[in-house]
Amino acid sequence: MHIVIAPDKFKGSLSAPEVAEILERGLLKVDPTLTVVRIPVADGGEGTLDAAIGSGYEARIARVSGPTGEPVDAAYAVRGSSAVVELATASGLAVLPGGTLAPLLASSRGTGELIAAALDAGCDSIVLGVGGSACTDGGAGMLAGLGARLLDEHGEGLPDGGGSLSSLVMVDLSGLDERLRSVAIVLASDVDNPLLGTEGAAAIFGPQKGATPQDVSDLEDGLSNLARILQDAATLSSAERERVSAASITSGAGAAGGVGFAAMAVLGAVRRPGIDVVLEFTGLPERIAGADLVITGEGSLDGQSLGGKTPVGVAQAAARAGVPTVAVCGRTTLSKEQVAAAGFVRSYALTELEPDVDKCIRDAAVLLERLGERIGNDLRQLVEPSRTEKEEHDG
Repeated sequence: MHIVIAPDKFKGSLSAPEVAEILERGLLKVDPTLTVVRIPVADGGEGTLDAAIGSGYEARIARVSGPTGEPVDAAYAVRGSSAVVELATASGLAVLPGGTLAPLLASSRGTGELIAAALDAGCDSIVLGVGGSACTDGGAGMLAGLGARLLDEHGEGLPDGGGSLSSLVMVDLSGLDERLRSVAIVLASDVDNPLLGTEGAAAIFGPQKGATPQDVSDLEDGLSNLARILQDAATLSSAERERVSAASITSGAGAAGGVGFAAMAVLGAVRRPGIDVVLEFTGLPERIAGADLVITGEGSLDGQSLGGKTPVGVAQAAARAGVPTVAVCGRTTLSKEQVAAAGFVRSYALTELEPDVDKCIRDAAVLLERLGERIGNDLRQLVEPSRTEKEEHDG
């Protein structure tokens, strides 16, 4: 029997590759003759890099500026002339020194430097996965990392971080890396928040990054100023000015503290749903063909999952190939009817084995292996109905 394991991470517990490996271990305990293929996936945020590496991309390391300026060794992935850059590895909450939040100072500069590293590697196609960012700088730092200059009223370079953007008076794009003109950039993101306003980057995500109400107000002013000043950049053509103007009000511009805005406005990035991008570069739809069962999942299977998160995207791809899918999660708030409507034959949750959520997080690996065994024992009843339906359809 041929099984494909294509999970997202269990946030706070296990990475997607770890989830896949542990589930495989549980399955093979029950039936060592199973053929198992592990394809870690993600929705464009944290874990996108793992998905790329698990699909044959080569991991590379570049030393770049961390969120508050300290050097960090950030990973990106290359396959041929294509690269996957994950913002979180350079500008994410997880790489803040000591985990100390810095809502006004954190910058996306390292992400720009990581993109430059991909250009140095000869890549002309880049997937930029955003999520887990520490900054709310509208992507100003990313642009600076790619050669742009952000200047104050004295013609001096602006300090990094969203807190200084209110002092911005000019953006000089003349030094922007020329290679960007011939590079196709995809912004992989499911965030549909705009740059500004009550649903914007500062208001919605700022508090998660440590911003006080006053900080949120200051960051909002800075982002608004950046959007206005950027339209007046001297080297922009009229078409490019229109692109900047449009990007400032486009859904998704608020992704990663406004990095989505700068990526679309200046780098010409095209925004696509993260799960679609990941399924494409992992080749998951093709690799599912002929499988008997697909196992996917994430830490929490809930209402948000139904909005196009990783497990549902995987289930939809499997359904198109006529392969049944089960979901594995830490916990679920979905009814059996919702699980079925989302495309899953069944869901399995760690909380079925251990009701205490804190213990589930702490002992996720042990419990997940036990769920793998449980799925192994249930394989026939999971797979046979689908086979019967297929035989009746083909007959």
